[in-house]
Formats: sequence, C-alpha cells, structure tokens
Amino acid sequence: MYDVIIKNGTVVDGTGAERRVADVGIVDDRIATIGSIDGDAVRTIDATGKMVTPGFIDIHTHYDAQAHWDSTLSPSPLHGITTIIGGNCGFTIAPLAPEHGDYLMRMLSRVEGMPLESLQQGVPWNWASFGEWLDQLDGTLSINTGFMVGHSALRRLVMGERSVGNEATPEDLDAMKKLLAKSIEEGGFGFSSSWATTHNDPNGQPVPSRHCSEEELVELSRVCADFEGTSLEFIPAVGRFPQDRIELIARMSAAANRPLNWNLIAASTSPKQLEVMENNLGAGDYAKAHGGKVIALTVPSPLTTRLSFENGFVLDALNGWREPMALPADEKLEMLADAGKRRELDELAQGPSPLRGIAKWGVLRVGEVFSEENQQYQGRTIGEIAEDEGRSTFDVLCDIVVNDRLQTGLYSPVRGDDDETWQLRTEIWADERTMVGGTDAGAHLDLLTTFNATTSMLESAVKKRDLISWEQAVNYITDQPAQMYGIQDRGQLAEGFHADINVIDPQTIAVHPPQARYDLPGGAWRLYGGADGFDHVFCNGAEIAAGGEFTENRPGAMLRSGTDTKDTGIN
Repeated sequence: MYDVIIKNGTVVDGTGAERRVADVGIVDDRIATIGSIDGDAVRTIDATGKMVTPGFIDIHTHYDAQAHWDSTLSPSPLHGITTIIGGNCGFTIAPLAPEHGDYLMRMLSRVEGMPLESLQQGVPWNWASFGEWLDQLDGTLSINTGFMVGHSALRRLVMGERSVGNEATPEDLDAMKKLLAKSIEEGGFGFSSSWATTHNDPNGQPVPSRHCSEEELVELSRVCADFEGTSLEFIPAVGRFPQDRIELIARMSAAANRPLNWNLIAASTSPKQLEVMENNLGAGDYAKAHGGKVIALTVPSPLTTRLSFENGFVLDALNGWREPMALPADEKLEMLADAGKRRELDELAQGPSPLRGIAKWGVLRVGEVFSEENQQYQGRTIGEIAEDEGRSTFDVLCDIVVNDRLQTGLYSPVRGDDDETWQLRTEIWADERTMVGGTDAGAHLDLLTTFNATTSMLESAVKKRDLISWEQAVNYITDQPAQMYGIQDRGQLAEGFHADINVIDPQTIAVHPPQARYDLPGGAWRLYGGADGFDHVFCNGAEIAAGGEFTENRPGAMLRSGTDTKDTGIN
C-alpha cells in the first residue's frame, strides 16, 4: 500500500536525463517506486500533462530569523523550494551570548533588510550554542533546512566590541576556530563570511567579518577540512575582483579542501559588466589551477530593486554615503532637508563606487508613498517630475523622501527581461564555473523579489522563450546544488530518495506580481508574491502546498553536516 501515487506524470528526474511518463509511488517519506504502478494508495493524484520534478533547492537564503515566526518559510515553497541553505554571508544568529543579541539583530536589520521590530518580537534569542539553536527549529518547519556558521557571529562572540575595528589576536583566532568546529560538529554546514562593501553594521561601520585578515579567513576555512560534507560561502568584493581577492578565495578553498561559492553574478549585456563578469568568473579557473574549487552563484531572473532612505541599504555603498545612511531618522531627515548638505551628498554619490549607477536619480520610479503631498507623484519617475517642475532630480528626490519621513519606495528600472539577456543567462547557467542560486530569500524584505527566481526561470526561459529544456532547467535547481553541498538522497527523483516532489503545470506556470504584505511581527511589511502552476508540493512525503496555498503539514527536516551530507572534498 502506497501513501501517495502520482499517476501518469511526465517525470523530469533532476539528473538531466530525458523526461518520461511514469507513476511515482510514495511510502512514508521516501520514493518507493518510479514506473508503472498498479498498487493501491491512500491518495492518488492524476498528473497527466504535468511535470513531476524533484523539489527545488535554494542554496543562498537568509531564513535564519524568519524561521522563528513563519514555519512555512514563505513564499519559497510556493515556488517549488523544498530545501534551503541559510546562514550565508557570515550573518547567523548562533552561536550567541545574551549580551550580543541586540547587536546581531540590529546588524541583521541593517544589512539584510529585516525590520528591527520583527527581530525583537519574533525571535526568542534564548540559545547559546549553534546546536541549541538548530534543536529549537528542528521539526517545526515546512521544508528542509541547513545552515552555515557565520563569521560575524563568531567574531562578535569571541571578540565582543573589538570585533569591529580590529584584527584577531592569535588567541582570538584559536577561540574562533574551536567555536566553529563545535558549531559544525553540532550540524553547521560550513563557514560563511563577507567582505562586501555593502555590508555595514547599525553604527555605519563595516560588519565584523570585514575587519579580519586574509589569514583569519584561510585558517577558519581550514577548520572545514576536518568535517565531511561541509562547504564555504564568501563574498570577496562588490564589482570587479582584484587579483588578490581571486588568490584569497582559491587559498580558502584549497585550505578547506571544499568548494567555495560566492554571490553574485547578475546577467547583463553591457560591455563593461560583461568584462567584470569574465574577470570574476576567472576566479574559478585560478582556483582550479591552485588546488581549489570556486563557484559563482547566478540568480536566474531579472533584478527588481526597491531602494529606501529609511534603511539606506545599497545606498550606503555610494561613495561617502556609508555614515550618512546610518544616521538616526531625525538626523537623516535634517540632512536631506538642508540645501547645502544635499549638494554635498549628490557630489559624493557621483564619485567612484562599484554601485555608482544607482545615483542616476532620474530613472527611479516612485512606488509606495506615505504623505498626502506625494500622492501626485506615485508611479512617475524622478526625471519626469523634475522636468515638469523645472528642478534638479536630486532636489525632487529629497523633497519626496522628506515628505514621507524616509519611507518612500523607489524602484530602479527592471533590467534584463529582454530576449538577449535571457539568452545570456542560459549561457551563464551552462558554465561549469557557475551555479544557479543567490535569491537572498528571507532577506531584503523591502528591497528584492528574487524569492520567485525558480518560477521566473521556468516561466521565462523555458515556457515563453524555449531557450532550454525542462530537463536542463530542473537539473540546475535540484541535483546540481545537492551535489555541491553533498546533500544526501535529495535533488533527484530516484527510488529510495526522500519524497521532495513538485507537480507542475507547464502551461500555467507564472510568477505573481509582487505586493506589500503586512504579516511580520510588530506589524511590519514585506514584498511578497506567489506563483501559478505549482499544483502540488511535497516535502518528505507530505504535501506542504497545493494550488498556491499552504497546508498545515510541517515535515521539513533539519539537515546537519556529516549526517545529512556526504563528502564535498575536491582532492
């Protein structure tokens, strides 16, 4: 007797093998049979004309905090995700000491766009070790989760306030290595860190991991060599990688004998951006020649960016804007209302910065507004308003932001939704130096909508443009990430594997338009969007979503390195 039989579906098994019509039988949490099934079942699903795939795996998320207030980890499962990796970029909330919880939550709020009131009210902050934190979440979630151990958390716990502004002493480094080893023994998936210039703490200073030496990164990476089934994740820079960063990530990977993935390559047909991409992808070639393995993550969808002066994230990467964007709200408003300080800010923003392009104020579109004065501007670009009113674009922008007390939603133009860029994406996905990932789901809740990337990929590259096959696309988001992280018995539809399964209608699959959703602790809001076409989503044999709605089932497994992962070594 089967618990579930999925009948007559088109099986796309995740390996890249050619699709075939077959039945899939589930017993308990495993796939028992793939083929022609005549047996009885508690439930039978007719999947005629539907694609039956493995559950998708998202290897770059930040659901660490949300897991405490949202057991569904929405909206990812509505896009076919059944396994996520969190704890990226060095930003984990364990291990923890009571005196550091406030700093960590304020850091998360600043760098990952999570409302502070939600972190304060929705997360208990009552654990000490990494294992105690994992134990709290184990058995409570809808999907499978694994978490990296974050560098900034390790540094803060060992070095306290010295973690910002100081390199580690030999004693500090030894303590961090022991703490990292203990956290991996308790289930951590490996080591994550960041040197991204966009990662600044609540005081406007670089986050703890940005104050470390190269040797600290290499020595912490080396800890992973002692533990099977671990990996590295690191952001070496924003923009073009200098040669010393390329050499550094190769050293980190070689020291750990583990693959290192970095975030992010976004497809662009701009000659300048193509040159940056080729330079950065060269890090994979360099690492291969020097005993390492370096993989670039590439998000498989256009990037729609919402900027806000309220949190200042991304804006603080502009030349000279780091400290102004960290000011308290009243001081920031006073600065933006002052004509002289406006000119100074605008001049600084035009200076050298990897993200200088966001200072093209005229192209920003006014989204959400919060004052009566600004209602007339909603949906218009700053450039259009400035031309109509005969004023400078930055003056118009500042007046709108001040009227809304910093809350205005400002949207950059959607780039990369044209045929040429989608074709480029498929070429990037096929490059052995890349892997599909980098959604940042669970973070930047008022900034990004890339939580829908898997649906966007299938809708735009497969359904609409027929640029790649279902077999190729599904392989990129199932078996490939499972293999890189060594996740056992997942990522494929195979007998004996865990029953993480999607039943998808290839004719109707589509992304829902994102919208504001006020469902966070403390009454805060986030950008949110579901999808059409995901008729059934199973995790470990239990249905967690059907027809775009969540069920009450919470069968997700807490994945722990060594137990749920196998060797990821490169030598």
